[in-house]
Amino acid sequence: MDELELLKKDWQSREQELPKLSYSDIYQMLLKKSSSIVKWIFYISIAEIILWTTLALVVPNVSENFKISNQINDAMGLHNVLIAINVINYLVFGVFIYLFYKNHRNIKITDSVKELMKNILKTRKTVKYFVIYNVGANILIMLAINIYYYLNKSHLFEVMSTNFDGFSSISEESFTSAFFLAQFIVGLLLIGLILLFYRVVYGILLRRLKKNYKELKKIEM
Repeated sequence: MDELELLKKDWQSREQELPKLSYSDIYQMLLKKSSSIVKWIFYISIAEIILWTTLALVVPNVSENFKISNQINDAMGLHNVLIAINVINYLVFGVFIYLFYKNHRNIKITDSVKELMKNILKTRKTVKYFVIYNVGANILIMLAINIYYYLNKSHLFEVMSTNFDGFSSISEESFTSAFFLAQFIVGLLLIGLILLFYRVVYGILLRRLKKNYKELKKIEM
């Protein structure tokens, strides 16, 4: 008997010793894993809104740059507009948190492979829309504010010259070029950080959900 046959016999004897998982066992394992992943998505979304709220309350009081930014927005008449935008954002965040909670509940009590697959797809879509909303909303808000600044650039220059030293010594054209270039760079960095955060945190969880979905697809066949 050659070595290959000996190896086959050895493997077959070991295979018999391994525990056999039934269809139900595999399903319960994937159900538990999927439920845990969606629960983490729910927890992270709550942690995210707590983080942004904390930063909104703490950072403006300790950072001079944020104090200056708030002063500029107030002087430009954007105070109430920004409050309204924040209220809308919190309401939308609340809706998504509710959807994440609902997805977790649905997955936790599901009792069939088909339903679990459906709920996994629904969760992935909810997270996708959540990321699109957050990134898209930030881009639109920054664009809208800077368009407003540009349309009122003379008033913006007047506000900056009156309230902050150094701006009165440069021309309005030079100020406008430097200001909007800085806004563009800061905006790109901010959007890049948001995308990186979502890609790392939610991306890992979504990849695990996708893997579970593929495993469920196999056992459904």
